[in-house]
Order: sequence, then structure tokens, then C-alpha cells
Amino acid sequence: MTTETHEATLARDGYAIVPDALEAASVDALLTAVAPLADLAAGTRGGVRHLLRDVPAVRALARHPAMRDVAESALGPGAFAVRGLLFDKTPGANWKVIWHQDLTIAVRERREVAGFGPWTEKDGVPHVQPPAALLARMVAVRLHLDDCTATNGPVRVIPGSHRDGRLSAADVERWRAAVPEVTCTVPRGGILAFHSLLLHASSPAQDASHRRVVHVEYAAAEWSELPGGLAWHERHCAALRGTERH
Repeated sequence: MTTETHEATLARDGYAIVPDALEAASVDALLTAVAPLADLAAGTRGGVRHLLRDVPAVRALARHPAMRDVAESALGPGAFAVRGLLFDKTPGANWKVIWHQDLTIAVRERREVAGFGPWTEKDGVPHVQPPAALLARMVAVRLHLDDCTATNGPVRVIPGSHRDGRLSAADVERWRAAVPEVTCTVPRGGILAFHSLLLHASSPAQDASHRRVVHVEYAAAEWSELPGGLAWHERHCAALRGTERH
């Protein structure tokens, strides 16, 4: 799939799948780098935050051409990474995610700014819902460290729903009734990318295999600086900005 196709697919459907984005050796190296987090993930419903801050290999992944090309296809040149997470569905950490949009960002400290709210706190870090205009310029790029099959809890999406802004509960049901969902199976080393406002969900895994995913969120260059003194929590990773290639 070419970059031009990524751009068209992401604009139309809100998501894109890129098989074989990273070679096996790079995936093996990432698995080694995140291995110390595996037990932590198992004890926290399968998720670990702050990978950009804490794991150098994930910072390098966020700069990888395969990741950046997809992010920039959706957001334009200069897209930069703002958050990194690890997800792993196992028999001991298995969960269901209902239909939703990704509506929060992580910031360094709470400040009262018009259009930003409500506020929550996750792992000691302030999170806030920003204006829909910002969310419309964010995309998640997920590298799969294991095969993601139809039976180990893949992401499901409703194509095109990202174009309708922030959705109410009634809007969600309207989209579900009108547009068939798509199950996103992704091979090991492949990428699933989707806009933050795209409706997505996942079911519990039905088998005992791992479904390890490194999830990196990017924002468009025009949101490099947030208003009112707000700052991205992981924005201190300045090398993730720009058109740098590693």
C-alpha cells in the first residue's frame, strides 16, 4: 500500500492497515525492550502508559519511517508523537472495550482553559478532553508485536465515523445501525492506524495467545503548542517532531 493510498484511506474510512511494516528483527527487539513491562501489563488490565517517556526503543519506534509515514499521511508533515502505551490481552488480562472515540489527551498539569474539559487523572497524570478540532487532528498508529487474529480481541471500527465530530450516545447508535463494522486483523509487524474520532471497540480474546501492541498517538504540527499554558505530557520528547528519519 503506497503513502498516497494511506492518505486516501485514512481520509475516507478513518483507518488503514499496513501489513509487514517492520521486519521480524525489529519486532523481536521491541519485544525484548517491553518485556519488563509484561508483568505490569498483566496486573493493570493489560495496559501500560508513558512508553515514550520510559522506553527508549519506543521513542525510536515513533521516529521510524513506517510509523511516521502513516501518521503524516493522516496529519501532514511535522506530525509528532504525544503518547505511547502497551496493550497485551492474555488469559489473565482480558477485557472488552465498548464503542467509543479516543477523547482525552495527557498533559503536564491542570489549567483551566476554555474548551478543555472535563478532567480526569490516570496513573497520576492529568488527562483532559480537548476541543474536537484538536482531536480531529490526531491519529493512533499501533504496531502489532504478535499476530492479531479474529479470536484474540482485535479492534473493530465503523468506517467514516471520524468525519462526524464528537459523537453523542444517540449518534453512536445511529452509526452502528447505518454502517457495518470492520474487524481489523493485523499480522505481526503490521500497523493499524486510526483517527482519534473514529468509533472503535474490541471484544475479549477467545484464545490464550498474546496480543501485544505498541500504541503511539500523534498530533498534527499546528497543535505543537497547546493554548493557555497547557503542555503535552510527553511533549518533552522533542526529537519526535519534524521530519527526522531514523
